[in-house]
Parts: sequence; structure tokens; C-alpha cells
Amino acid sequence: MMKTTREQEHIIQVRGDAKINAVAGSGKTTTLIELAKTRPKSHRILYLAFNKSVKTEALVKFAKAGLNQVKIETAHSMAYRAVVPKNNYEVSNQGYKHSELVEVLGLSSSGKNFTEYILADHVLRYSALFCNKTTSSIAELDYLSTISDPKAKAFAKNHFGAIQKLTRVFMAKMNEGSIPITHDFYLKKFQLSKPVLPYDMILFDEGQDASPVMLNIFLNQDAEKIIVGDSHQQIYSWRFAENALETTKFPSYSLSQSFRFSDEIADLANKVLALKSQLGRKLDLSIKGLKDPPLKEGQKAIIARTNLGLLKRAIELVYEGKEVEKIYFEGNFNSYTYADSGTSLYDVLSLYQGRKNKIRDKLIKRMPDMQGLEEYIKKTGDIQLSMMAEIVRKYKSKIPKILKTIKDSHLKDSDKPKAEIIFSTVHRAKGMEYEEVELIPDFLTEENLNSILEEGELNPLDRNKLNEEINLLYVAITRTRGKLKLHESLVPEGFKANKYVEVILDEESKDADFFELEENGYSEIRKKHKLAYRPWTPEQDEELTILFCEGARVKEIAEHFGRTHGAIRSRIKKLELLELYGS
Repeated sequence: MMKTTREQEHIIQVRGDAKINAVAGSGKTTTLIELAKTRPKSHRILYLAFNKSVKTEALVKFAKAGLNQVKIETAHSMAYRAVVPKNNYEVSNQGYKHSELVEVLGLSSSGKNFTEYILADHVLRYSALFCNKTTSSIAELDYLSTISDPKAKAFAKNHFGAIQKLTRVFMAKMNEGSIPITHDFYLKKFQLSKPVLPYDMILFDEGQDASPVMLNIFLNQDAEKIIVGDSHQQIYSWRFAENALETTKFPSYSLSQSFRFSDEIADLANKVLALKSQLGRKLDLSIKGLKDPPLKEGQKAIIARTNLGLLKRAIELVYEGKEVEKIYFEGNFNSYTYADSGTSLYDVLSLYQGRKNKIRDKLIKRMPDMQGLEEYIKKTGDIQLSMMAEIVRKYKSKIPKILKTIKDSHLKDSDKPKAEIIFSTVHRAKGMEYEEVELIPDFLTEENLNSILEEGELNPLDRNKLNEEINLLYVAITRTRGKLKLHESLVPEGFKANKYVEVILDEESKDADFFELEENGYSEIRKKHKLAYRPWTPEQDEELTILFCEGARVKEIAEHFGRTHGAIRSRIKKLELLELYGS
């Protein structure tokens, strides 16, 4: 038997239902294996993995432990076998693009307002909500409460009757098999069938991001039930996932010792999570790391919050800097140039260049120009299209050459171990670990959080989103086994750089006294910029606009207002000064 911590010993001795809150790198799968070993060989055990890659890894680990009685499944693999063949369904692996749904529902063109595409966007969201929630009818759902963007919500409220009716039509067409079904659909149909699973024990992994329909199936079984996950790794609530570690009333256990990274990384992670106190969240679990683990040579990963942030860094290293020749993007590289709706970055570029004949995406083809696209983005709150528009505005006609250069440096999947750098968004990096990690500064910062909170009271939906943004930074930080490199804007106040954490300084901090940095961390520097945390007044906004139009540099504006460079850039973006007055 492995050498266990006291926390692990308590879990291994568990009998009956339980939930386990396990921090990053705490050996949760190993602990579950030891728990499974205490059950009789005749015990039928199901391990529910979060996705295919986790399933593949678990298959190897449980088999190596000799636990052949453990069945490894994903929720979707079980649901597929139970639903799809029996109904002769065809499955749409990529889901539906907005333009495809417009055709399926027979929505007619309504001029320059693109109402049919906005309706299709809401139908896709409404149907995803129904397929992920446990209600038996669409009418039971409060769809409007899931929309935070004011313009998108106003549109949905004005067209709610049509949206609900079209959602019913869409679901009915899938149910009768006249159109291909989505993965969400067959999982929902599986839940509505109230299946009885033939197991004595079920281990439910990644419980913090549980699909409500699968959680409903799980909780309705007579088997012994164990939920495991990390409350602070909940990053899929936008897919209507729920944190089963908080909602389920099982006896609770913890794994707080990480075997992945150092105490210093654990300290940074704890300080990041402590930002949740400003959202009224209580932290009942402190992460412990390893004492002075050796730094090893190995693969480096660059992790970003957004596709745009990652692509920008790849451009700097591969296209502009020529520093690396062998790279690998987690997931298909082409996916970084496509939105979920199916729109390509090349389509947006063609729109920008006025070459309508080159546009393949039907929605983008309908747009009169970039201004029309940006108006559509405001009405739908489509973040991915917004990122594409930003990339096109910055790099323009250089984009094809840039992407070709990056693709020429990209390795095939089998050669991934040879990559000098792995590029990944934080969502794709979940469950991964690397010897060295660099973070792109496109995550929520303490400064951003303070500014948002000082602007006024937030509704619960927006508070939950901010909580998840903090989780994303925590997940990114805890991907490293060794060293972490990040911009000082991502470092919470009071944290000091060390041999495991390298902090990239802004220009203003580089001029600070080195002794001051070593002795006091970054808190003393930040005290010089207290104004950065105060709300902007209309008079200051007007003054900032004048300075921007006069061509003042960010550094000069920051010195004028006594704020940080990041605070100035953030305000320029919020006031849309580049769009309004930029060259």
C-alpha cells in the first residue's frame, strides 16, 4: 500500500456516501484507487470520468492497480450507448452553427438587424440550458435569468415568446430524428429515462463541474456514492455546470496536501483564492505544497485565459521573435482560429478587407461591414467574435502569413513530447501539468476586481462569474510542477518573488529600488498607486480622453493621474477610445 497522509487514510476508511474536496495535485485518483481496493472483488464499481482524456488516464491507473472490476466511463459514453442506437439517431459532433439553425428553423431574413441570427443564438443557448438542467419541460426554466449582458437580455425579453417556441421546435426535430442530435440532447434524454445503473459503488470525478443531468442520474442510484473534485476548479458554469461539492449533502472530506508543486506556489494559490473574500465567499481549505522540491528541466507551457491572448503570445515568439521552432497547441490548432459558432478568423478578415466573395460563413457574409459585426457582437455578447474582431483590427492583412508561420512550427500529436513550448488556454490545460509555466496577463487581476467592485453592487450572476475568473487563475497557477512565470499584475498584494515564482515587472516597477522589492514584495510599490483602485469620475474620463487624443503615451497618462499603466489601459479600453479616436 502507498504511503498515505492522514487525510487520505480517513478517506480510504470511508463507508457510505461521501464528498471529497481535493486541491490541485493532491493525488485524488490514487486515493480513489486505494478506496476501491478496500471493497470486495465482487463489488461492481463505476468510475465516472470528466472527459475522454481523463478516462484514458484512469483506465491505465486502475488496471495497473489490478482493479479490473472497476468500469471507467464518461457520462456521455454511457448515455450514447443507451440512447443513440436504439433511436437510430445521427449525432452532430460539432453542434449547430447559427447559420445552420437559421436554415433548420426556416427563419427568414429581416434586413440589416440580423434578427434571425440573434434568435438562433438564443435558441442554441436556451436548448443547451434545457439539456443541462433537470427539468422535464422548457417552460419550467427561467432562461432570462441566465443572461447578464444588458443588450442581449433586452433582446431576449422582447422576443421571448418566439425564442421559447423556436426552442421547442428545435428540440422536437431532434427528438423525432429529422435532424442530427447534439451530445447534450442524448445525455438529457438519458436522464429523462431515469436509468438504473448496475453498480454497488459509483465514483463521480470533477464534481465541481458536474452536469446537473448526470448528477441527477448519479444521486438517484442505490449504490454507494463518492463525489470528488476541487471547489476552486469550477470553470464551466457558463455551460450550466454546478458545484456538487457545495450542493450535495454528503459527509465531507478534504485533501489539502499537493504533491505537484512547492510551498511557494501553494502560497501564491492561497493568496489568489483569498480574493474571493471580497465576493463574500468563505475559504475553508488551505493548500499545502512540498518543502523545497528540486527544479527539473522539462517542457514549458504558456497558458492564457483566452484564445486571443494565446495567439498574441504565439505571434510574439514564433512570428515576431523567431525564438522557437517547435511548438504544440493543446487541442487542434485550427480551433484557435474558429469561434464555437463556426466563424473563421479568415471570414472576419475578409469582412474587414471588404472581400465579401471570400467569406464562407453565412452570418459574416450578411454583415455590411466591421461596424455591423461589432453592433451584432454588442447585441449578443459574443465574446469569441469580439476577440476575432480585435485580432483583425490589430494585424489586418498580416494574419495569413502569421498563421502560416505558426502552423509551420507546429508539431503533430505524436511529436508533442518534442515541443519546446506547449500553448494552451486554461480550459484546455485543466488536468495537465508541466515543469514550467508562463501565464499570459489576460486573467482577472486584483486591480480589475477592486475596480469592478467599486463601480457598484453586483448581481449574483456577475458575482459568480467573478468567482469563476479567480478559479481560472488558480487552475492556471497550479499547472506547474516546478517554476511559474507571471506578470506582476496577476500577483496579489504582499506576495514576494522567489526561486519558484518569477514575476515580470512593469516599466514603473523596474525603476523601483531592488532592496525594496526584496524586502517588501510588491505591496509597497502598489501603495504608491492607491488611486488605481478608486472609481473614475466623469471629469477624469474627459481629461483622459483629451490626453489620449493629444497623443500622450500610456506612461505619461499614468504619471499624470498617479495610476498604474494597467489601470490606464483598462480605462482606455472601457471608454473605447481606440475605436473612437485611434488611428
